[in-house]
Amino acid sequence: MSSFSQEKFTISGTISDKKNNETLIGVNVIVKGTKSSAITNEYGFYSLTLPKGDYEISISYISYETIEEKISLNQDIKKNYSLIESGELLQEVVIKEKVGTNTRKPEMSVNKMSITTIKQMPVVLGEVDIIKSILFLPGVTNAGEGQSGFNVRGGGADQNLVLLDEATIYNSSHLFGFFSVFNPDAIKDLKLYKGGVPSRFGGRASSVLDIYQKDGNSTGFHMNGGIGLISSRLLAEGPIVKNKGSFIVAGRGSYAHLFLKLSNNENSAYFYDLNTKLNYKLNKNNNLYLSGYFGRDVFSLNQSFTNTYGNSTLNLRWNHLFSDQLFSNLSLIYSDYYYGLNLDFVGFNWDSGIKNYNIKYDFKYYLSDKIKMNFGANGIYYDFNPGTIEPSRSDSGINFRQLEKKFAFEPAFYVGAEQKLTDNINIEYGLRYSLFYRLGNSTQNIYANNQAVTFDNDLKIYEKATPIGTEFYGKNKVIADFNNLEPRFSVAYELDENKSVKASYNRMVQYLQLVTNTASPTPLDVWTPSDNFIKPQIADQIAVGYFANFKEDAYSLEVESFFKKVKNRMDYIDGADLIANEAIEQVILNGEMRSYGLEVMFKKNTGKFNGWISYTLSRSEQKTPGRTANETGINNGNWYRSAYDKTHNVAITSSYKLNKKWNFGTNFVLQTGQPVTYPNGQYTYQGITVPSYGLRNENNLPLYHHLDISATLTPKRSDNKRWKGEWVFSVYNLYARKNAASISFRQNQDSGQNEAIKLSIFGIVPAVSYNFKF
Repeated sequence: MSSFSQEKFTISGTISDKKNNETLIGVNVIVKGTKSSAITNEYGFYSLTLPKGDYEISISYISYETIEEKISLNQDIKKNYSLIESGELLQEVVIKEKVGTNTRKPEMSVNKMSITTIKQMPVVLGEVDIIKSILFLPGVTNAGEGQSGFNVRGGGADQNLVLLDEATIYNSSHLFGFFSVFNPDAIKDLKLYKGGVPSRFGGRASSVLDIYQKDGNSTGFHMNGGIGLISSRLLAEGPIVKNKGSFIVAGRGSYAHLFLKLSNNENSAYFYDLNTKLNYKLNKNNNLYLSGYFGRDVFSLNQSFTNTYGNSTLNLRWNHLFSDQLFSNLSLIYSDYYYGLNLDFVGFNWDSGIKNYNIKYDFKYYLSDKIKMNFGANGIYYDFNPGTIEPSRSDSGINFRQLEKKFAFEPAFYVGAEQKLTDNINIEYGLRYSLFYRLGNSTQNIYANNQAVTFDNDLKIYEKATPIGTEFYGKNKVIADFNNLEPRFSVAYELDENKSVKASYNRMVQYLQLVTNTASPTPLDVWTPSDNFIKPQIADQIAVGYFANFKEDAYSLEVESFFKKVKNRMDYIDGADLIANEAIEQVILNGEMRSYGLEVMFKKNTGKFNGWISYTLSRSEQKTPGRTANETGINNGNWYRSAYDKTHNVAITSSYKLNKKWNFGTNFVLQTGQPVTYPNGQYTYQGITVPSYGLRNENNLPLYHHLDISATLTPKRSDNKRWKGEWVFSVYNLYARKNAASISFRQNQDSGQNEAIKLSIFGIVPAVSYNFKF
């Protein structure tokens, strides 16, 4: 290789799957014999600027054959690559994940999972599940069995930004947590940022889950799907114009409720969703994408109670390549979360929700082989519907009532860069400037001393304050405004080509708050903007880590330690009433939150047997001290464990390919039980024994653990047949552990004594499904 000349040229292009032209995200483009490399972006684009000379380039991606090619770089080159799946060349698929660049990049606290890996993991009810798969990563837990959402490094589920093709998903679960809203057949790539979050992301205090849908096959028409005991799915994709444009449509639905009707059971619970995407290549420098998602859940009891909720998103994107070094993406995004409730037995309907309209423009500038920049801006307009009550019967006696709508606008600007300082030191840094405006058309309460919550010194309790007046703000008038600088920084120091140490710091600001006092978000929870009383959450997180690869990337080890502190975390006074509360500020206090811990993940990346084991030792706590010396605060103003605290969390997942027909998978999870508050005494009032409670979250549910197994059978088929099928047999909770979803207390009617009642959702759950494609 010759690199004496200072003259530099650029090689750039896109990398895709050869059989369907689907662009690939996160492909490693490595210049052998140097420390120069690139990774394809969210649209499969890469760019490398190098001194004039001869080079050998290696292009590698999990489950695909590696390409190695010699090039002479004496002018700018446009070079697109098509990768071939390993299974098309080999009699047996032996997954080999290239992980060498994980020690070189300053990126840390980030986990990427391929759909190939996810589909090998056994899950409950036989349905591959993206949200449940990330629970096996270090630092990630859920709020309990059958609960919705996920928790990252001790944060609440509402502190996670969940994106599907850049559109915000406000509720990521179907059937209250049994399934996720993401159809795995339609998903191309996902990345979870637990820390070290790039400056292009903002709006949440804990993490970012960035998910992209497939673009669709532009070479030929194909279908695939699956039939299970609880739900089924079907996907169709094909070219609009061959090799220039494609479409994808994927539908999914559950039907267990139909079996209930056969037994004259009037209860019902089901979901359905639809993923769509169109893309068209206008020319070599311009691409258009139109993607959408629509999902609904329906839950009813004896036709007297019906609950309907779900997400809708739409995103129009324009990719433009200004040059071989400057890439841009303009997006127009609509997102809607709806919640509806019909209570026929009392005669009214209730609905609430949140909509947002987002315009964002992002740029990536591949300045040289040593520095890559990204910058951009976005603006989000929010429309909050806290609730509408409408009579469903003329004899209900219920009057129409619209809780006052709320509006807000959140613009932001960002710049960031990834830079190679020396052969051993790589850094990533950025700055985000976010603003937030709480807007009218609404009436605001006025309180004495601007305190919406008062403290009774005699009873030592917090109470709702009585407004002394109101003030009306007209349409788009600013009620409250905020602005914050959010710095981000991370650094990687290579000890050698297989080992590195890393450190990161980031500040995240969250202007939207979820009004809930449960450990797991429910559809009835309401999003509300920051204002004069509810302050934005400000999270600061630092992390340090050690990363190593062994035996030519066959094994890898990641060890990280983190500390996170959050200002203005909402806390609730005892007895807070949150449902249909138009003056929510009267039951809320602003506290703080902190979490810290150690995460370890050891992976086997190659061979017939692969997987990983992760362990997290952590603590998550909240504190809401009194505002004055006389006030007790929440929990006497002391730190107490948050509802998301899990001291120990062990997760193991593995897969083994026995032969061409059989593949086996195993999952095991063991974690500390969720913090709860048990009675610490009792008293008798008018002959009724009533439990009394002590400080918050002093107790735990029992230890949580389960073992899952799966077996995938791929019948022998003729190579010239298009139809391909497989049977998936799985058992969730193999040894039938009765994990406690909750423990409640009641008075025994016979003995009059208080007793504890454990609720367990799952025992052993066998399942079978059939997957096909043609």
